[in-house]
Amino acid sequence: MLRRWIIFCLTLNLSVAFSQSGGDNTYEFLNLTSSARIGALGGQQISIYDDDLTLVYYNPSLLNGSMSNQVSLNYVNYLADINYGYASYARTFKRYGNFGLGIHYIDYGDFREADEYANRYGNFGAREYSVNAYYSRPILDSLFIVGGTLKAIGSKLETYKSFGMALDAGITYYNEEQLFSASFVMKNLGTQFTTYYSGGDHEPLPFELQFGITKKLKHAPFRFSILARHLETPNLRYKTEKEKADEADPNVTTDEKSNLAKFGDNVMRHLVFGLEILPTKNFHIRLGYNYKLRQELKIPDKTGFVGFSWGFGLKIYKFHISYGRAAYHLASGAKSNLFTVNVNLSEFSKKY
Repeated sequence: MLRRWIIFCLTLNLSVAFSQSGGDNTYEFLNLTSSARIGALGGQQISIYDDDLTLVYYNPSLLNGSMSNQVSLNYVNYLADINYGYASYARTFKRYGNFGLGIHYIDYGDFREADEYANRYGNFGAREYSVNAYYSRPILDSLFIVGGTLKAIGSKLETYKSFGMALDAGITYYNEEQLFSASFVMKNLGTQFTTYYSGGDHEPLPFELQFGITKKLKHAPFRFSILARHLETPNLRYKTEKEKADEADPNVTTDEKSNLAKFGDNVMRHLVFGLEILPTKNFHIRLGYNYKLRQELKIPDKTGFVGFSWGFGLKIYKFHISYGRAAYHLASGAKSNLFTVNVNLSEFSKKY
């Protein structure tokens, strides 16, 4: 049936469009960026330690007491009229640690149901979600914070349904005096309990290991973040048709310079760079660069701003508002707009 091919192409294109390592796993929507701040910083960062609740989705060990009683609402205008969002809340209990709850939801829209002869039978939808429970607590005199996320995952693509669960675990080192933090995260360790159809194979989840560092300059308004992704997969390169042809041709030799370039290209594919410019306490400018995304989705003779992202954050009254924009391709519709509103409910009960 044509509808099966539509669903297949839909899920495959989404995973490739953003995570760039998709296509082999189920529940690839878990890798989509929902935070406007993170979207502006390259799409993934795990080591920024402050009071932004949206960061917890990417690293549960970033959950801390400054986020207690905070609500975060996120909306993303994604590709091809696809929309998704994320909402979360956190609360700290001194004796027990930091707790949080989040809901990540994506709606792929409505589709016409038809067979291979173009006979139409109506419409169908495609939606996925995860309900996340977070926990963290400091250890070793609060120099380190450990945290975990338990995810209940549901997916409905037309009449095909699936359910699974996953676990994230992270540890963060934070040195307030040095304005430095470093984090290690294991993401999406889990399984698919029910497959999309009876007797189907259990598909793997998008498991990933990440390491990141963040450093704020003491006497300048800059904060740098670097993330190393897919540490579980040392080689992220794929061979081009020319490389395959050269390897098959006995008359073509590969020099050391070429091998060094390939090594450097592979290293860069693991890295995501983010920069925050902090001119005032209430206004921030954010820039990001994702080399892997750029290499895989650019047009060679006209690269444009593919792989680059930008955004800003500002505080208005008691609300922290952020906007992010990322370019995935030169096509006019291949860009996403991300919006975030954070508010700490405790601010409304303060007496001045």
